[in-house]
Amino acid sequence: NQKGGVGKTTTAINLAASLAVLEKKVLIIDADPQANTTSGLNFSPEDDQKRTLYEVMIGKIDISDALIQTEIALMHMIPSHINLVGAEIEMLEDGNRESILKNALASIRDEYDYIIIDCSPSLGLITVNSLTAADSVMIPVQPEFFALEGLGKLLQTIRLVQSGVNPALTIEGFVVTMFDGRTNFSTQVAQEVRRHFPGKVCATVIPRNVRLAEAPSHGIPVTAYDRTSRGAVAYKAMAEEFKKKLIDEINALCIEGMPKVEKLNALVGGYINLEYRLPNGKVVKFLDDGATYLGNQLECEFGGDRCFGIAANMDFILVCTYEEKGANPELVLYKKR
Repeated sequence: NQKGGVGKTTTAINLAASLAVLEKKVLIIDADPQANTTSGLNFSPEDDQKRTLYEVMIGKIDISDALIQTEIALMHMIPSHINLVGAEIEMLEDGNRESILKNALASIRDEYDYIIIDCSPSLGLITVNSLTAADSVMIPVQPEFFALEGLGKLLQTIRLVQSGVNPALTIEGFVVTMFDGRTNFSTQVAQEVRRHFPGKVCATVIPRNVRLAEAPSHGIPVTAYDRTSRGAVAYKAMAEEFKKKLIDEINALCIEGMPKVEKLNALVGGYINLEYRLPNGKVVKFLDDGATYLGNQLECEFGGDRCFGIAANMDFILVCTYEEKGANPELVLYKKR
């Protein structure tokens, strides 16, 4: 949202942390020169000014050299610095200036289940780079008039990006933040957003919560600061919505003989990275032995010795059948998302 103070950084940090707690490998990128995500995860860019997003954007270092392990086990970060303000001037003469971040991420994006970019409120070249690199946009909306004004400007920006440098960019959804259920206005604004964007607004709303405000001063996400607080519970529920959306997408395929998918577990690729023979006789593998996926094994509704195997992430859905211990695998479906 191009209005400041709507909960962009709070949502980025706590959604990333909640996904990591759910055993997803997550990278969070601080693309705001104010570096609030960086300080909110207990890191000062002054500690190492030569390994931030600024150096990546101007080509001084490889993006892998800017990765930092956060205090959350499966969560890495690329920090920001006030120097990022000057990067836009240095990038102006680059012919691919809108795609610098996208090109930099190409070498590491497959290592993560989710990459979350925290953008600044201003529409500058860094924000355009973030929108160019992204598959989708999650938009926090504070239930107040000025936040709705900022929302309109952002949607116009997204349309411009879609018509130019990133036609595949989609809106992942809207999340209502700083919700105060005691006021009629908050409820009315939330209803208005749902009316204008049916099916795109997260069912979970993020309440105003003291613990959410306190957590950044301790340099940790609210899930680590107070996991029982209303804010922590809300962000975990929001992360679960991402998984439910994937489950609904798999069930919508209506594959004959495959039971309804109720849950997805974390799977290591080595257990499901089977070889499949295509109709043209070519043998292929779709998965990486070292990666982690969401998936499950289901018994066939028709009985017999074969089971259905499901593996998925943000980029694809794979469904196959096989016998005991993965013998005689057959590919049913491989779908890009």
